[in-house]
Amino acid sequence: MANIRFESVRKVFGKVVAANDITLEIKDGEFMVLLGPSGCGKTTLLRCLAGLERVDGGRIFIGERDVTDLPPRDRKIAMVFQSYAVFPHLTVFDNIAFGLKMQNRPRDEIKRRVEESARLLELSDLLGRYPAQLSGGQRQRVAVARAIVMQAQVLLMDEPLSNLDALLRLQMRAELKRLHQEIRATTIYVTHDQVEALSLGDRIAVMQSGRIVQCDVPMKIYDYPANKFVGGFIGTPPMNFLPGVVRVNGRGTNVVVGEAHIAPASSIAPALAAKNGQPILLGIRPENLALASSPQPNTIRARVLVVEPLGSHKLLTMQVGDEIAKVSVAPDERVAPNDDVWLHFDPEKIRWMDASTGEAIR
Repeated sequence: MANIRFESVRKVFGKVVAANDITLEIKDGEFMVLLGPSGCGKTTLLRCLAGLERVDGGRIFIGERDVTDLPPRDRKIAMVFQSYAVFPHLTVFDNIAFGLKMQNRPRDEIKRRVEESARLLELSDLLGRYPAQLSGGQRQRVAVARAIVMQAQVLLMDEPLSNLDALLRLQMRAELKRLHQEIRATTIYVTHDQVEALSLGDRIAVMQSGRIVQCDVPMKIYDYPANKFVGGFIGTPPMNFLPGVVRVNGRGTNVVVGEAHIAPASSIAPALAAKNGQPILLGIRPENLALASSPQPNTIRARVLVVEPLGSHKLLTMQVGDEIAKVSVAPDERVAPNDDVWLHFDPEKIRWMDASTGEAIR
């Protein structure tokens, strides 16, 4: 079993708390993504698991083994770094076989395992080449093959695609997902790229300032962010946030946003009613806003500032009162800069958040 447990793990660098009492459990064979901006503590947590950093508090378990104080070589892990870290003077075969040779494995076993790893990463025709003769994507695949050939209990990846161009990242994402489906190793993947996180992870742990602020399956995090930070970090473009005030009267609960009155979904209305008269944030994804030709229930007036044709859709930058919002519409939508339009909100897609704390209202 290669399930992983972080129990109140703490790591401090001087006055900076990089990991602030983190507790997290990762299931055997799961692909867990640690996602967050630079400095949030995600790489530190990965390095603590790898044994490259000594924790200042808490315990780390791999299966039933307490590995908190074990050296890296005894943790049965393999790691892929942000840089390819391949040896330029060794062939692809020897790069992949390096760890096995350090363990003095039999020659026949080394050959068999290297060829199997090369097959999984589609490197079989490149085993005789040197890194200088490879593309960036091929060198990255060599680094991954060198890790999986060790058949470690846990595979750690620290932003392995960040040095690749956009097309290669797209290809490697698909290859990594296919690879995980074949080897089913427990994998922890660190990234600041939310597209990678959404496409790769079985679950995503979103980190901020040394803490995990939300951990769930990708679409739960996308559709139901726990707070304003998560909603603003996940999504391209991110969630829109518009300020409003809760009003309760004889006709029910509404949120006044500028001059518009937005009726919340019935499931959240009681929780909002308890905040009568208080400021609130309306969070909604760009694709959950629609253009309307005339005022209707749950609409607000807006002006088009910028139109960006993006092939599969148009991205509109809108002036909504004093705020700027992004709206995604169909590519054939007839709209131009300076058009005055009405924006329609789908109440079921709105995520209401406390204006003072930024926490989602449930």
